[in-house]
Amino acid sequence: MRYFNNPEALLQLLRTLQSGMSSTLFIFAATLIFSIPLGMVLALLRMNRHRAVSMPVALYILVMRGTPLMLQIFAIYFAIPMLTGMNLDRMAATVVAFSLNYAAYFAEIFRGGMMSIPVGQHEASKVLGLTRAQTFFHVVLPQVVKRVLLPVSNEVITLVKDTSLANVIAVGELFRAAKNESSRTASIEPLFAAGLFYLLMNGAVTLFFSAVNRRMAYYKD
Repeated sequence: MRYFNNPEALLQLLRTLQSGMSSTLFIFAATLIFSIPLGMVLALLRMNRHRAVSMPVALYILVMRGTPLMLQIFAIYFAIPMLTGMNLDRMAATVVAFSLNYAAYFAEIFRGGMMSIPVGQHEASKVLGLTRAQTFFHVVLPQVVKRVLLPVSNEVITLVKDTSLANVIAVGELFRAAKNESSRTASIEPLFAAGLFYLLMNGAVTLFFSAVNRRMAYYKD
């Protein structure tokens, strides 16, 4: 073995992967920051009674969920400059593509959560004099968060692994850094080291959602 039995070489490998790790964490965090609020908005629009509003959103969700994320990254990075003349750098194109893609998945998760709330709770809130906004934020949303926690955590875990797709447009994320080092040294150990980073990230995500789930245990289904 070139790295795992050589502490000095392993330390150098970790330093090489560090810059890629920073890019991976940025893609991960930026995608969640943009896609979760957008997913909530899309879910509300998808539930709108007017088909002129709900059908375009349904089509958008179908396209985003029905085509590969890799293709969407290519489309954002190459098609937008061709159509609009506006150039996006690689990182910006990656974040836009990831955010639009994951917003579609989150939208369906949130829609399912909101539709699972009994109609009687809306009626009871109205009787108590709560506005629609108060009903949504104080009655519906806390229950929705509890019910969608597990599927959202699954998507977030998938997102950690999907960040490796950014390398298709040469974004210097973790997997690309590991692949370059692997090619340079003719060793697969950098790829295993990158895999360990992904595993540790997903372990942290799992622990976070488990803690949140325990905190929200007072909402009984």
